[in-house]
Amino acid sequence: MKDLPDSGKQAFGFEAHRSALMGHCYRMLGSVSEADDAVQETMVRAWRAMDRFEGRASPRTWLYSIATRVCLDALSASGRRARPMELGPAYSIDGPLTPLPANSWIEPIPDALAVPSDVDPSEQVSLRQSIRLAFLAALQHLPPKQRAVLLLAEVLGWPATEIAETLETSVASVNSALQRARATVSDLRLEDTEFRVPQSDAQVALLNRYVDAFERYDMDAFTAILHEEVTLSMPPYTLWLEGHASIRGWFLGRGAVCRGSRLVRTEACGSPAYGQYHASSDGGPFKPWSLIVLELSGGRIAAMTHFLDTEALFPRFGLPQELPR
Repeated sequence: MKDLPDSGKQAFGFEAHRSALMGHCYRMLGSVSEADDAVQETMVRAWRAMDRFEGRASPRTWLYSIATRVCLDALSASGRRARPMELGPAYSIDGPLTPLPANSWIEPIPDALAVPSDVDPSEQVSLRQSIRLAFLAALQHLPPKQRAVLLLAEVLGWPATEIAETLETSVASVNSALQRARATVSDLRLEDTEFRVPQSDAQVALLNRYVDAFERYDMDAFTAILHEEVTLSMPPYTLWLEGHASIRGWFLGRGAVCRGSRLVRTEACGSPAYGQYHASSDGGPFKPWSLIVLELSGGRIAAMTHFLDTEALFPRFGLPQELPR
């Protein structure tokens, strides 16, 4: 994708809106790489249309409108992304490790890429909630226009008249689409994941216990902080596990390769996350193994998603390529 001239971006202040647009396109598409392409295309289209910008809306709102149409164009040629648990029932611990192509999965995004720093703290909390993996997965069940309507109305707070103008449809059509989208998301019964910024003392203590138990590989302590219905998934593999017995059995069996790992804290999808580093067999430095995104519920770990594409993810999250012994 050809980028805009620097003079064009600076003249209209395009770069000031990049994280807001990135977050919106990510919610629409479920992919960081596709969202980045969509933002670039949005800026190109905006640059070409600058002489037609009448100033009736703010530049950010105008760019959101363009970005929404760019994403709708992209969605017309792509399929639904998912998490492993959307594809079928939980596996046994000896289930097959079947990989699917990268474009099958919802990708994790660094919070800093998707949440603008120039909005008030309450809005930042709302925007972080709207990039949670569970919410992204629910959005994938909506047809593209319903997805756009829901995001513009519920996340950005746009009135139906403005949404109708952006999508070139009627207010009645917008209201109908919004009603259907809300019903679909409600039927999916999103898990009640906890979210606080800043994190409560209890959440900080829980995460410290998680790191300590995982790095010591103390499966008794580890299991004690897991929710009864906890899930474990590992994109790009379709296998996912549910419950204490299965997950404990995994980490003491086929997943025992994780023993001796080190964790480095980061933030992904509005949730606590960790870069997991694996001890090399030759005594050298620790190497990237997975990006772990945690979801919390009821004072316990409710979901652990281990994204295994470290070659793409660690640079994106600014995580080091190795840790010293």
